[in-house]
Amino acid sequence: MPIRIPDNLPARKTLEAEGVAVMDSSRATRQDIRPLKIGLLNLMPNKQRTETQFARLIAATPLQIDLTLVRISEHKSKNTPEKYLQDFYSKWEDVKEQKFDGFIITGAPIAHLPFEEVRYWPEMIEIMNWTQTNVHAPLFICWAMQAALYHFHDVKRLRRDKKAIGVYRHQNKKPNSPLLHGFSDDFAIPASRYNDIDRSTLPKDNSLEILIDSDEIGICMLEDHEYNALYMLNHFEYDNLSLANEYVRDQKAGLDPALPVNYFPNDDFNKEPLNTWRATGYLFFQNWINQIYQTTPFEMNKIGG
Repeated sequence: MPIRIPDNLPARKTLEAEGVAVMDSSRATRQDIRPLKIGLLNLMPNKQRTETQFARLIAATPLQIDLTLVRISEHKSKNTPEKYLQDFYSKWEDVKEQKFDGFIITGAPIAHLPFEEVRYWPEMIEIMNWTQTNVHAPLFICWAMQAALYHFHDVKRLRRDKKAIGVYRHQNKKPNSPLLHGFSDDFAIPASRYNDIDRSTLPKDNSLEILIDSDEIGICMLEDHEYNALYMLNHFEYDNLSLANEYVRDQKAGLDPALPVNYFPNDDFNKEPLNTWRATGYLFFQNWINQIYQTTPFEMNKIGG
């Protein structure tokens, strides 16, 4: 079943060119089913690229999805024109009375800052609390994962000496989880971060369960049984060139970055990177959406109850 996004959203052309099924508004209204309503709070500077990456994965499901693009209410973007945001994004304050089956909060390039120094931290606290009353299944990714773990559980993060950037091997720690149905025992996921999760600060009551771990770079995915949330530190959504673009960006910034590991063929920057994580990324989002479908209330007003 196709994903439903705004008819003139630029991501539509990219997705259609890739063969992703995209539904227009008029066709969606003729279908006598309740679509799953998923929100994407996009904190990344390049909004168009990030929304395309997530829409690509969310669309790989037999269910109809209504995707709502959301932004922080008071934050002014330096990289995305205001008209684009007005045309395609809703401010969180304008959707906070709504209910969502799933709600994704992305990473943000502010992991070097203490949480309390982030300009929109007060609104982030409101949003994280709101996911407990208005969202059936919240998914926190990268910086948002670190923020939610800190807010809900006082879990700390550890600063790495060097940035972890590349495609790393990960291990399936709970094969019987419906979220990891069909996963291999060992698989690749891209990562690009300076922070790790401090295992010593995880709750001792097993309310946080490690689903995906890595011998190379540590915890990747946690399931929160107390707050019915899922936390993902790395990036299934990345496309082929995401890490290459970050590497070039860091070079231009004078950061002397290391070449992303296990990424360029023969570590040759001039060769096109191969996507070795695409199938696993699609599988995870299909599992996540199917789990939402199996457990969310049919009546939207009962979500969060």
